[in-house]
Amino acid sequence: MSTTTMSRTSTTSALHDPPMPVKVKLAAAWTSFMFFYIYVDYLHLYLPGALEEMLAGRVFEFEANQTFATTALALVGIPAVMIALSAALPARVNRVVNLVVAGLYLPVTVFNLVGESWIFFYGLGVVVEVVLLAFILRAAWTWPRTSVSSL
Repeated sequence: MSTTTMSRTSTTSALHDPPMPVKVKLAAAWTSFMFFYIYVDYLHLYLPGALEEMLAGRVFEFEANQTFATTALALVGIPAVMIALSAALPARVNRVVNLVVAGLYLPVTVFNLVGESWIFFYGLGVVVEVVLLAFILRAAWTWPRTSVSSL
């Protein structure tokens, strides 16, 4: 019986990392933003006194009424709609809509820190949301262009 020795050659190769379309990046970033936005609101319910304040008809400094609920729904609904719009709109319109909406959400996001005593909780929420909005702004702003030749 003969023993044969097989020599193994070790090759390392880089993982294939194809470029991701800007539309997919934007839709994914808006999805992350929306989930984080919702979770901050949800986890707010665990703060001492939050439920009692809501049962008394107040949220933050606002009266809990139909206007407040509609505004809150719109603030969560817009990022949800941006997921679909980022995937569906043509590039030129997509870029403008993402720049405008993400730009408008920056002050809305920072507003969540106003008057809060749980600065680490809300601070983390604002930092993550601002980073995601900055990513959206950068991805939309640097949208690759193709050269169009005239015939």
